[in-house]
Amino acid sequence: MAKAKTKTATANIHAVLGSDEAEVKRVAAELASNLTPPAAGDFGLEIIDGTVDYADQAEARIRSTIEALQTLPFFGSEKVVWLKNVNFLGDDQKARSEAVLSALEEFSELINNGFGEGVTLLISAIDVDKRRSFYKALTKQAEVHVFDRLDSGRSGWEESAAELVQQRAKKRKLQFDEDGLDLFVLLTGGDTGQIDNELEKIDTFLEKDRRVSAELIRDLVPLSRAGVIFELGNALAAKNLELSLKLVRRLLDQGESAVGILLVAIVPTIRNLLLAKDLMERYRLPRPHSPFQFISAINRLPGNATDHLPRKKDGSVNAYALGIAAQQAARFETGQLIEAMRACLAANVQLVTTQLDHELILTEVVVKLLGH
Repeated sequence: MAKAKTKTATANIHAVLGSDEAEVKRVAAELASNLTPPAAGDFGLEIIDGTVDYADQAEARIRSTIEALQTLPFFGSEKVVWLKNVNFLGDDQKARSEAVLSALEEFSELINNGFGEGVTLLISAIDVDKRRSFYKALTKQAEVHVFDRLDSGRSGWEESAAELVQQRAKKRKLQFDEDGLDLFVLLTGGDTGQIDNELEKIDTFLEKDRRVSAELIRDLVPLSRAGVIFELGNALAAKNLELSLKLVRRLLDQGESAVGILLVAIVPTIRNLLLAKDLMERYRLPRPHSPFQFISAINRLPGNATDHLPRKKDGSVNAYALGIAAQQAARFETGQLIEAMRACLAANVQLVTTQLDHELILTEVVVKLLGH
């Protein structure tokens, strides 16, 4: 989810920054429209393209912006100067150029000292290096809006993304069911641009009935590799043999290796079911109504109760996956899950040491897990 942080400073300087490109562009365009004086006509908005390929182009755009800010509006009216979609404020070769740094220093002085009356500056930029002196000068003087993309490798991103989806769905009067929301969050990954595009598609498809199910999402939202793997895990946890085998075949047809399917989809699902079931039995945790409810329950456990749980790259517990597993864990016996883990080990050995049909090996594991 794009998190917006706003700091109000000088009324005639505005900055829309952040790594969420879609949201930065959307908010900056709205702001430009709102700031442009209606009576100024074509002279009310001067746009300078900040997307460049080379350092000399970046320097030229900065100096064009400085010149535009120092040029008074026609006929004593007002105007907005928009340095748009800037890509030279990060930490790349363009941004480190001496010519660009010198031009930015001059730009900073103008921002600090002020420019022509009736002139408003708007800057929109992606991936800004916050260590730069220009960034510090800008944030000190401007009304700043920051929109950063969610990092799907960090703990809690799913809950933040779910909140964002629900907020935007509410504006369209769309109502997600629980499974549909989980799947939509995974497929869109917290990307506001993709979220808006897919919500618009769903909004257009639905008429009076505004309920959004997982089945509808499967029909309308492109199912990526990650989405198919997620769906396979769900199908296994729900003991849906037919769908599980169909998804295994789909992944194989997409060129996914059998070992990859085993280690990325099947083993993690069984492991999470086993871990969730163990936590629920050992600490008398009830079946959660949503993954987030189980996350809260895990967070209340003592540290030694969660030391063995799988971690994300930031070191936090991968609680969302465990929460999904906890909703289905009652379908399985502990012994059944242990046997399924042993079957995975045997299947792994077979896949790398024998010439047996890979789909057949995976089918045997799935059938053994689901007890058919």
